[in-house]
Amino acid sequence: MRPEPGAPTRQRRAGRSSTRPNESPGRLNLRANLFGVPMGVAGLAQAWTVAAAAAIVPEWPGLALWVLTGLLWLLVSIAFSSNVARSHRWLAEATDPTFGVFTSLALLVPTLLALTLALHSGHAWRVLFLVFVGLSTAYGGWVTAGWVVTGGPLQQWHPGYLLPTVATGLVCAAGAAQLGYRTLAVALFGYGLLCWFSLTSIIWLRLFTLPPMPPALVPTLAIELAPPVVAGNTWFAITGGRVDVVILVLGGYAALMVLVQMRLFSLYRRLSFAAGWWAFAFSYAAAVTFGIRWLTAAEAPTALVHLLLGAVTLGIGALTARSLVALRAGTLLPREPPPAASGPASAQPETHAS
Repeated sequence: MRPEPGAPTRQRRAGRSSTRPNESPGRLNLRANLFGVPMGVAGLAQAWTVAAAAAIVPEWPGLALWVLTGLLWLLVSIAFSSNVARSHRWLAEATDPTFGVFTSLALLVPTLLALTLALHSGHAWRVLFLVFVGLSTAYGGWVTAGWVVTGGPLQQWHPGYLLPTVATGLVCAAGAAQLGYRTLAVALFGYGLLCWFSLTSIIWLRLFTLPPMPPALVPTLAIELAPPVVAGNTWFAITGGRVDVVILVLGGYAALMVLVQMRLFSLYRRLSFAAGWWAFAFSYAAAVTFGIRWLTAAEAPTALVHLLLGAVTLGIGALTARSLVALRAGTLLPREPPPAASGPASAQPETHAS
């Protein structure tokens, strides 16, 4: 039998898409882990800003990155807020055992932006920085109380649980020190440090004794590198850039975490790309910033600073390019299951974590 004229053409057209009209993708289901994107760019901006303060690189790349951070935060905030409002899940999102901890980044990014503006302009931005410090720390307390009230299995824990209190306390402490609020800086440093000690013991217990985390949560292991290097950056800001016993202790633990990350590369390579990969950006950028501060204090050759800065810039640049490719392909952002996909296979929700 001869094929009907035009049949090959219809077959080719059908082959371009495996999704039938009644199997169209579900609506976007944006989660708070998307705030890891502007947070990662903020980490890179900090690295360039610290290098510029040491007169090693020009100031404009850091300023440009801060502008990009603000634009990305605004874009993510609008998209996330409208998506959450449409599905009426404000409280559910903030208390979600997987994604709730990432909502703290929505406050932490503008805290860093307000700090940058306060360092370059007038008193009003200092007030805004202090307002965001208060909001961020209060939100950390609210989230912590939620863990006490609701409880939950140890298996739901992951390194992202360090964000609402540990990251908030240490990052805000560094900003307070840069603005000259030393008493506030030391108090916030203690807040972040003690939360780090207590929460890390729980997270290590989960990682050491329970089955491995789902693949989508594996990138959060990069967050384990952040506390010692962010604490080191904060202590440098408090003490004026001296290498003392505290820096040596934090540096030793940071070196261990770098070795752990190197051992985990074989695990990371097996993961499918998703928005969760942005968990690497801020942690690795903060580690580079810590290295730059230490090299500057030791008056090491500036070529080493250029090497670190170039490596982290290329890495985050590659991450950005890969994210744009995935965004264009429609695979970056999570979606709700399509209405037609009802049954046992669709009953288990996917986990897209940062």
